[in-house]
Amino acid sequence: MTKANIDLIKKLRTETGAGINDIKTALEEAKGDEPKARELLKKSGFARADKKASREIKAGRVFSYVHHSGTVGAMITLGCETDFVAKTDEFQLLGRELAMQAASMKPENKEEFLKQDYIRDPQKTIEVLIKEVVAKTGENCQLLEFKHFKV
Repeated sequence: MTKANIDLIKKLRTETGAGINDIKTALEEAKGDEPKARELLKKSGFARADKKASREIKAGRVFSYVHHSGTVGAMITLGCETDFVAKTDEFQLLGRELAMQAASMKPENKEEFLKQDYIRDPQKTIEVLIKEVVAKTGENCQLLEFKHFKV
């Protein structure tokens, strides 16, 4: 294996959280084409995320966001399978981002929230954002509830 391949594997591992063997397989299937390998990893990660959706949620965290004006805010409950994952940087970031999304976009219900475009990247929906974290952590993560506040 060349230095370039090792560097590419490290880069994809850091960016996607996918396993090394999954990355090697995707790169082989994509014949070394990084964007194509990234897409293959995304598809396989989402397929795994869909399989994990039925697993029981036993842990999680409550996250909040208050706009700097102090007049708008939101709280969300984000669930996962274990407390270990609830403490990870990926899960924590997701919780903060979802709380900010809820405060900014004021969804009426959970289904609407999950279908909204992510405010930081309109190419993704909130549902996709959650699936990316599921693919990285290997655990079922779900938005359990949210509440929007406004003065």
